[in-house]
Amino acid sequence: MNPVEFHKNGQYIRYDSSIFNNIDDVSFKSQVWAQRSAIVGFAEGRGTTFFIQHQGRDFVLRHYQRGGLIAKISRDHYLWAGLRFSRPWREWLLLEKMHKKGLPVPIPAAMKVERKGLLYTADIMMHRIPNSRTLSHILMAEELAEGHWIAVGSVIRRFHEASVYHADLNANNILLDEGGRCFLIDFDRCGLRKPKLKWQKENLQRLKRSLNKISKNQEVFNYSESDWRSLLRGYGWDDLNYEGSFK
Repeated sequence: MNPVEFHKNGQYIRYDSSIFNNIDDVSFKSQVWAQRSAIVGFAEGRGTTFFIQHQGRDFVLRHYQRGGLIAKISRDHYLWAGLRFSRPWREWLLLEKMHKKGLPVPIPAAMKVERKGLLYTADIMMHRIPNSRTLSHILMAEELAEGHWIAVGSVIRRFHEASVYHADLNANNILLDEGGRCFLIDFDRCGLRKPKLKWQKENLQRLKRSLNKISKNQEVFNYSESDWRSLLRGYGWDDLNYEGSFK
């Protein structure tokens, strides 16, 4: 990775020059990529995430958008407190640190912060994990073997032992590729924390709530309590460790 920065008229752009030849190659507008016939797919969530193909590589383009009640006031504007406190800047640096530690995460390719007075909007582009699907999409179509659940738990444990706190650990932010390898994605608002049982449990509880919620809203969702116990075994906790904590 060879990051290059560009600052002009309130725009702060960082991009990997080993991917993009110059600033004109970089765009954070889906319309531009559509004109280049480079959009190969999309996913709906809090906003629309676009899958982009550029120079034979696949990327994910995401616009930062708010959730919850505050989104009714401002959908995608954030309070400016300096570049190093902006969401994409912090996410990029965290992804770099995790990648250097060998954790299974996407690699950042480009980011933009656009300041407008006291507010800013932001976008980020990352390498797409090849041949992968979210845990939620997989469970809507098929069952996962016990070994896969154990692997997911083991990977989450690796992140926790590396002091990585995931602010939104849910079934849509866990990917499995065709080889069964597990990745975590979407590290907005995440960070490094000293390992502590309280927040580690809260992370896992959030994931379980996500699985339970999807299970209630889908006619077919191949998830059971035994699957959850397999995940926790992979994490390294037996019944005595977690009994009563994840109901």
